[in-house]
Amino acid sequence: MELTLDGSTVRGGRQARERFYDSRGYGRVVDGDLALAPVEAAHILYRGDIEAIRDADSDDRLDFRDLLSSDLVSEIDVLVYKDLRDRGFYLSPTDEAGVDFLVYPRGNGPWDDTVAYRVRAIGERTDVPARSLGEVVLAVVDEESAITYLDTERPDIGGSTRVDPPRDVPGDLLEDRVLVWDPPTALYERGFYGQPLGEDGAPLQLSLLEAAFLAGRGVLTIDERTLLERGREVEGERFDRRLAVYRALRDRNVVPKTGYKFGADFRTYADVEHVDELGHSELLVRVLPADHAFSPRDLALDVRLAHGVRKRMVFALVGDDIEWLSVTRLTP
Repeated sequence: MELTLDGSTVRGGRQARERFYDSRGYGRVVDGDLALAPVEAAHILYRGDIEAIRDADSDDRLDFRDLLSSDLVSEIDVLVYKDLRDRGFYLSPTDEAGVDFLVYPRGNGPWDDTVAYRVRAIGERTDVPARSLGEVVLAVVDEESAITYLDTERPDIGGSTRVDPPRDVPGDLLEDRVLVWDPPTALYERGFYGQPLGEDGAPLQLSLLEAAFLAGRGVLTIDERTLLERGREVEGERFDRRLAVYRALRDRNVVPKTGYKFGADFRTYADVEHVDELGHSELLVRVLPADHAFSPRDLALDVRLAHGVRKRMVFALVGDDIEWLSVTRLTP
């Protein structure tokens, strides 16, 4: 039985098809014969299932070392392919945009229609555009060849917190916050706006984000433009991005509070009925420009931190609209 490298495809006859595709899920069937991607052929060579493949152009015999040293396959793809095979999965290379492998549920193979994961293989130094993520699993190979799997999704963010505060509430603008001296009870207790300075609930401290949002809704008498200008003085253009996300979360009946202690922009509460019955926050939200590119190291750090405090990491990508991206650790 001989396998032949023909351009960028490794080909074999009926016997190779029966041995590798029919029984073990490698490759695909073309006109009754076997067609393998170079990464699949490299894995077969690595396992010692065959000793070499023949190059149709040069007639040279190529072993695993030769193929791995060529331009036909990357070591990153080979490592991820091997790891998933070792975990008991059949998988197929694919030309799908932004995806390297289709991974089938255990017990299924390329002859089935069900896909468990769409996987993109990258090295730890490869930056990843945020907009290219969602519904794909990142397989990040570090410099010691360990692999971390990060599942990316486009979540539907929403909650049930509803509050209808009164209008025209006076307050004082300080350097980077607002004090409401006689706050309506519902503002903090039901809507979880601000933080009381005293035990009796007054005065109520509002962040510039909270104050700008409430002024825009007519709740505060302070001029909204004054608050926007102060916010931009304090943190530049980042303030507008964060305010856009704050508004979007409130419009989805989710309560955003500062995520500073967790290194994020917000922590969020989906269901607030009364602050005395407040549970744990569910999400950590980091606000980013839509054209942001992630460093895999920074992405792994955010996800591990969120996991460590029992929260889900969500990124708000702000452009003409706001796109939501959720990233979690995955063990296939």
